[in-house]
Amino acid sequence: MTSSKGAHLALEDGTVFEGLSAGYEGDAEGEIVFNTAMTGYQEILTDPSYKGQIVTMTYPLIGNCGVNAEDVESGKPWVEGFVLKEMAAAPSNWRSQESLTDYLKRHRIPAIQGIDTRKLTKLIRQGGAQRALISASGEHARSLCERVKKIPSIVGLDLVKEVTTSAPYRWREGNYDWPKGYPEKRRFKYLVVAYDFGIKRNILRSLVNEKMETLVVPAQTPAEEILKLRPDGVLLSNGPGDPAPLVYAVENIKALVGKIPLFGICLGHQLLALALGGKTYKLKFGHHGANHPVKNLETGAIEITSQNHGFAVDIESLKGLAKLTHINLNDMTSEGFSLREKFLFTVQYHPESSPGPRDSRYLFEDFRRLIENFKGK
Repeated sequence: MTSSKGAHLALEDGTVFEGLSAGYEGDAEGEIVFNTAMTGYQEILTDPSYKGQIVTMTYPLIGNCGVNAEDVESGKPWVEGFVLKEMAAAPSNWRSQESLTDYLKRHRIPAIQGIDTRKLTKLIRQGGAQRALISASGEHARSLCERVKKIPSIVGLDLVKEVTTSAPYRWREGNYDWPKGYPEKRRFKYLVVAYDFGIKRNILRSLVNEKMETLVVPAQTPAEEILKLRPDGVLLSNGPGDPAPLVYAVENIKALVGKIPLFGICLGHQLLALALGGKTYKLKFGHHGANHPVKNLETGAIEITSQNHGFAVDIESLKGLAKLTHINLNDMTSEGFSLREKFLFTVQYHPESSPGPRDSRYLFEDFRRLIENFKGK
């Protein structure tokens, strides 16, 4: 059952929204963004790429289906806070094991409901992503606005170190198969090492689905250790925040280029661009949702994609370094590149699509084929 306790959302620009607490009754600080997905709130909450951010859902009613133990992308929710128009008072789904409110409380995630999320989204679109604070403390609005100004900017922070695994582990779990759940596979053709910059589980399941057993390693694992394992390919995962401070990751990727097939997703795409000599920059309000149109420049096909990133690769900086393969049709930003002679390719969006459409699942098959071509060269 949702709380009747009042709560406030204060923005860096001085705007304050009044609402009701819908989760843990504490404070949440971070960069506020909006997500346009109509479904998949549980996958969004547990995406490590949201570390450091407060997420606003543009769909007006959230929590309808409750929460279950299967629809998660990591071991816990990573969002700093959650903003919604209305929390469903009585979730109804045969797979539901817990209400969203109880889930947020259990994981100590502050949330606020009852505010005009349409107005908030317009403010973010016009003014850009900004620092924000959720509080149910009853503190005066003026005081909250002063506190917001002291929140560190997400630019320049290494958030990957807070979400990466502390030790390597093997992943053999495949795609969901009702009513069995996620079956463990036993036969594999290739071994892939996945750098965990904040990896989502459905990326791992998608690799397994292509008969690739996956060894997940911490973000700071040296390239020499990766090569000693003699894998067939390396996956550079998604993750939170600014790629620029991740110098250790860029240097390790540099040492792998040309020596082994590489596939970069989201943050992995940005890091590989930096390793090749490209540049990245911060987007005004980022891309967060499950309905972003992307054009595949090699086939001419239009894909509806799932996205979650606040930074992008400078297309001009890649000229002469790599071939642009995908472009965002909303703002014409980079969505993918390749360097086939070095056996590498990337996409800025999420082909594992959890949540989201499945238009881009072919990219995992492309990775398998890249590995096959590398072994046959």
